[in-house]
Amino acid sequence: MYKIELSSDDVPKKWYNINPDLPSELPMPQNSEGKEQIENLSKIFSKGVLEQEFSQDRYITIPKAVREIYQQMGRPSPLFRAKGLEEKLNTPAKIFYKREDMSPTGSHKLNSAIAQAYYAKKDGIERLTTETGAGQWGTALSLACSLMDLDCTVYMVKVSYEQKPFRKAIMEVYDGEVYSSPSENTAYGKQVIKESPNHPGSLGIAISEAIEEAMDLDNVYYSLGSVLNHVMTHQTVIGLELEKQFEMIETQPDVMIACVGGGSNFSGSMFPFLKDKLQGNSDCEFIAVEPRSCPTLTKGNYEYDFGDTKGFTPMLKMFTLGHDFIAPSVHAGGLRYHGMSPLVSLLAKEGYIEPRSASQEEVFKCGVLFAKSEGVLPAPETTHAIKVAIDEALKCKETGEEKTIMINFSGHGLLDLKGYENFISGDLAPDID
Repeated sequence: MYKIELSSDDVPKKWYNINPDLPSELPMPQNSEGKEQIENLSKIFSKGVLEQEFSQDRYITIPKAVREIYQQMGRPSPLFRAKGLEEKLNTPAKIFYKREDMSPTGSHKLNSAIAQAYYAKKDGIERLTTETGAGQWGTALSLACSLMDLDCTVYMVKVSYEQKPFRKAIMEVYDGEVYSSPSENTAYGKQVIKESPNHPGSLGIAISEAIEEAMDLDNVYYSLGSVLNHVMTHQTVIGLELEKQFEMIETQPDVMIACVGGGSNFSGSMFPFLKDKLQGNSDCEFIAVEPRSCPTLTKGNYEYDFGDTKGFTPMLKMFTLGHDFIAPSVHAGGLRYHGMSPLVSLLAKEGYIEPRSASQEEVFKCGVLFAKSEGVLPAPETTHAIKVAIDEALKCKETGEEKTIMINFSGHGLLDLKGYENFISGDLAPDID
């Protein structure tokens, strides 16, 4: 069977919240000295997402209106068997990939964007501000806001703004207002430009700009595309669907792999399966793959740090490279973030998640191989997961093991063709370790 599909009625009715099942208590956010970042959260986030951020309910009901838009936007997403890739590798492993790239915006990001726009609308807010790296989150929130009749302002990391102009175009089609970050639109953006006129930008800076706007205006909320608990929870529609799909073919994954930047697609696909491991009912391996040039989990410190560069956010206990870290301008813009979801960080610290890193050149090589084998061009972010899946499949070739490997195919690469062109021509910039 090459394609495992569910019906529209199989869209989950509840999100899974991993908080009650954690092996140890998740450290709470903290204010920095003399500041009130936690108290400011109620000014910049909707009541709905703040309740979910700190909830200890194992399952949270998906509002009917959100579930209907999930269905309208194409959920459930299909699970594919990568038979072409298996044959290219000559491996006894079975490789599957969950097609989150088939959403209208080309990635998994709509799963949380729709929910966050819904709760903002419910509070009577008129506009959402946000950041985006590669543009997938900004695109998703622009569409979600359009569907909810909200305005949307997006601060896009400058290097991605320049690398991927068509992402900006799509956001503008959905009526999103897009600024290259750092920008002249905020006090903090102006400060960064004054100090460093050619600054390439970072997700931390873009977050600071978006939060500044939300703090200054009463009719505006801020929306984050990854890292925070409520975003991880919204994304679990992926894993909950996967559970049903593997049940349909009477198979369970032995290895599950996803890329990680802030942790949203990894958490969404893995957390429902990690629950079984936490309860002692699974031997599945969970592998999180990040860029070698932005090694948050593999080389970062597990400590309290800000989620943004200015320090508007509370301090979160997470793996971090430091909120001032500026990642090299690799094409996987969605993975160029200094920190990691506190939930993912805790599970990695406790040994339930194995972090790995990969270089830009080797992931593009694997992306091309996947495209030739399966016909689908992966996003540069997704190629990180594919690279490690290929590594695992080749191990099976050596040992003869018939493991079942699952890749969360988080997004397509049709708007990342400049990166692929650079790789094919030999002009791809090397990683900076």
